[in-house]
Amino acid sequence: MPINVIIADDSDFVREGMSIILGVDSDFNVLGCAQNGSECVTLARQSKADVILMDIQMPVMDGIEATKIITDEALGKVLILTTFDDYELVRKAIRFGAKGYLIKNHTPDKLKQTIKSVHNGINVLDDSVFEKMGDTLVQNEGFDPSPFSERELEIISKVSEGLSNKEIASKLFLSEGTVKNYISNILEKAQLEHRTQLAVYYLTGKR
Repeated sequence: MPINVIIADDSDFVREGMSIILGVDSDFNVLGCAQNGSECVTLARQSKADVILMDIQMPVMDGIEATKIITDEALGKVLILTTFDDYELVRKAIRFGAKGYLIKNHTPDKLKQTIKSVHNGINVLDDSVFEKMGDTLVQNEGFDPSPFSERELEIISKVSEGLSNKEIASKLFLSEGTVKNYISNILEKAQLEHRTQLAVYYLTGKR
């Protein structure tokens, strides 16, 4: 089954470009395009989207507000796709339910891979955004690192980047089983149920 996608961007060039990129790939089905957040919400209510590509700065209604409505009404998973890497916007987008945040400087293959990750329940945060945000979000938003070991904090960081257990294991030179055990222990310490909650807690301090 192809992944049903809506594209929301105030640039004709961007909308058309993404439509072409995704339209020629049988893994994707573009349901429609919107020029602003309001149009996107209307389109999402009328169709069954899996993933919604959302620009941030748009007229009438911006992407942050539209993300909140779409999340509240469970109209699809939002992937923020923008030229802006301001961590305040990242934090708002995540708080309002965005499942991914990607800067518009990637190849079509990277875009497709990210859409698939979000569709499959993996939160994705662009590396450049994650590096720029650094510890600022953690310090400002109340994430408490004290219950966790240095290794556990490394793993929490990787989870927040949207990496799978296999990818974390590869980067940290651990077995997948060890990573799985670490994450189980981390969730228990944090009193959280799943890794998405853990990523949100780490990035925003919100449980």
